[in-house]
Amino acid sequence: MPSDVIELESRQGKHQYASSGPLSAVISMLASLRINKIWRLLSPWPRTHGQSDKLRPTAYLDGLRGFAAFLVYIHHHQLWAHVPDQRLYFESSFCYDGYCYFAALPFVRILFHGGHFAVATFFVISGYVLSMKPMSLIQSGDQAKLADNLGSALFRRWLRLYIPLITTTFIYMVFTYVFNIWVLPLKRASSLGAEIWGWYCEVKNFTFIFHTRAEILSYNFHLWSIPVEMKGSIVVYTAALAFARCTRNARLWLQIGLMGYFMFIVDGWYCALFVAGMFISDVEQLASKNELPAFFERLRPYKMIIMYHCFFIAMWLGGIPAHSADVKELRKNPGWYYLSFLKSQSIYDVKWFFLFFAAVMLVAAIPHIGWVKRFFETRFCQHMGRISFAFYLVHGPVIWTVGDRLYAAVGWWEEHRVKNLPQWVNIWELPKTGPLGMELSFLAPHILLLPLTLWLAEIVTRMFDEPSVRFPQWLYKSTTTATKPTKLPE
Repeated sequence: MPSDVIELESRQGKHQYASSGPLSAVISMLASLRINKIWRLLSPWPRTHGQSDKLRPTAYLDGLRGFAAFLVYIHHHQLWAHVPDQRLYFESSFCYDGYCYFAALPFVRILFHGGHFAVATFFVISGYVLSMKPMSLIQSGDQAKLADNLGSALFRRWLRLYIPLITTTFIYMVFTYVFNIWVLPLKRASSLGAEIWGWYCEVKNFTFIFHTRAEILSYNFHLWSIPVEMKGSIVVYTAALAFARCTRNARLWLQIGLMGYFMFIVDGWYCALFVAGMFISDVEQLASKNELPAFFERLRPYKMIIMYHCFFIAMWLGGIPAHSADVKELRKNPGWYYLSFLKSQSIYDVKWFFLFFAAVMLVAAIPHIGWVKRFFETRFCQHMGRISFAFYLVHGPVIWTVGDRLYAAVGWWEEHRVKNLPQWVNIWELPKTGPLGMELSFLAPHILLLPLTLWLAEIVTRMFDEPSVRFPQWLYKSTTTATKPTKLPE
């Protein structure tokens, strides 16, 4: 055997490559980088080897979160590609201003304009999931473990939310600057150092949730919901601690009262969504133990009727027109005039008032309607649920870099594209045939955009999202002692 044979280690075994000179150096480098591991990291295929096919009882929530992330993707692409007048009709009800589009039909419109409904649903799911363990401990009366659980959860939450945000926005910032890629939301600095400093100043302010002014992250303005998620998490942990010693009925009434406070006294719609998720989790766990209050037991014979009504009401309210925050504008939309008078005085943006009820009814109803629950347990929804956070993080940068250019190329040009991307305008112009939101020239770019977004989401999930779960757990264990569990104060 020649002396310059190089052996590469892989999971499958040893493979030999004869080489000499520069080729030998290249192969040596690839071997040192463990090319197999790099391939596993960058592979577009999800890792399923060794994973059980048995679904968890709350797997439908993962699927719902994944499908909701997909609705956000569709919504943002629809609004980014289409011209302002078309955006108005996407975000208005059927036959608004005399224009009757299929995409604006009740129920159907959620598939085209369901991003806001999806975000409200995210918050209810978060409230449910974050409170599952605390509620289990409260109901079992294990006060010591509850204190440790809440302490651990609060310690880890900021890191879990912001590590993926910080890393992805930094990579996006460096990538667009180094390769001189024009992006509409960004203003280029004079040097890379100045760009990094600008990014740092934005991110440090954005990740501080107690500031007194609204912060928008220009490197990914879709991520406005992350600080809201952090605030809602604190509300859930605080409420769980505050209600830990309450009786069952008092605890349930206090959660209802807290939702009422956030919805009808102050403009705290997002806090109400988190508390609603907490309430649903509490009730579901009580139901599994046959410990529900008598009021719920009296409703048991009518459960399916109630749940189907909740589901269809949620589908109607989830399609609320969102082109304006003003309730007077809502009244101009067919089908919403009388409903508009239900809005509380405290909520500024009218859509969030109705989306609160839509999201709560949806999450409450799904586990009791078999065919809906099974849909969210399908492989597609489960896969989307696994990568949902990363998908949410990367879909905006894909729109602003690749998407903007492809939309210009197929004929969706606007002033900013003509001015800054003239070389892309109409180079592959396609006809705008088809209903609004399903035009050939709109759908064609997604042959590339959707696989690209899914692939990047898979990579970000492996590189940043999953480690952002493991690292805070390791850090918490490394910085705490293994003494007796902390007890709540008397």
